[in-house]
Amino acid sequence: MTRSDSARRAGTARVPHDGRVQRDLSAHLSLDVTSSVTLAFEIAVSTQLAADEELTVTLDGRHVGSTEVHDAHGTRLHVVHADPGRLVLDYAASVRGRAPGLAAQDVDLLRYLRPSRYCESDTLGPTARAEFAGLDGVDLLAAVSSWVGSRLAYVPGSSLPTDGAVRTLLARRGVCRDYAHLVVALLRALDVPARVVSVYAPGLSPMDFHAVAEAFVDGRWCVVDATTLAPRSSLVRIATGRDASDTAFLNVHHGFARLDELVVTAVADALPDDDVRELVELG
Repeated sequence: MTRSDSARRAGTARVPHDGRVQRDLSAHLSLDVTSSVTLAFEIAVSTQLAADEELTVTLDGRHVGSTEVHDAHGTRLHVVHADPGRLVLDYAASVRGRAPGLAAQDVDLLRYLRPSRYCESDTLGPTARAEFAGLDGVDLLAAVSSWVGSRLAYVPGSSLPTDGAVRTLLARRGVCRDYAHLVVALLRALDVPARVVSVYAPGLSPMDFHAVAEAFVDGRWCVVDATTLAPRSSLVRIATGRDASDTAFLNVHHGFARLDELVVTAVADALPDDDVRELVELG
């Protein structure tokens, strides 16, 4: 299904993005905690964004405190220590307008060229050079996005949490994080700094947390989403890092907990047009 098809079915008109659009977001997570545990949630919008927000955590109906920890590029983690019971987290935010693009530090332009756990750019180097020789800038981003999008089938539940870009390419299917990993690995193999960003994605269907790639081209970080499932200008940054190991919405440490329910919403008062050949910054 194309973006325009999705918009028609949702009954939402697509309009040019002027930076004033409002995006309303929420996440509801319910977990069965079976032993004392430390939970690290990455579900709050980046510090780069101006947002009215509220986060509550309860354990068997009683309020539980959380500690906010900041990571690179405005990423925020909310750390919760919980005993056994039913833990529920609810987050809601209203984001108005767009944030300025993230500046690139010298270390970023080196860090995001390196192979990482799920983005094996060293292994995929020969493939990248054979497929995209002679391309750069916006032409390269468009070519990689189209190539990945045409070679993978989007199949929910088809990949494992441990799958990286190489296994995704061999399987020829995956979900958003798999698409993002393959895009990032191919771009890094061609000496283009690239990273993974988790986002809220108005227009996405079915609704969930979403993952996209971000590449440094023409002096700015530009979004690449080979799934084409949501307009890039509507996306809201949550976490930014090397791959899914840095951007997962939940990490469980020092104990055991099972995610029983996850409900995500992301609504924009207008869904902008999107052209894969345009450079779009995440705001």
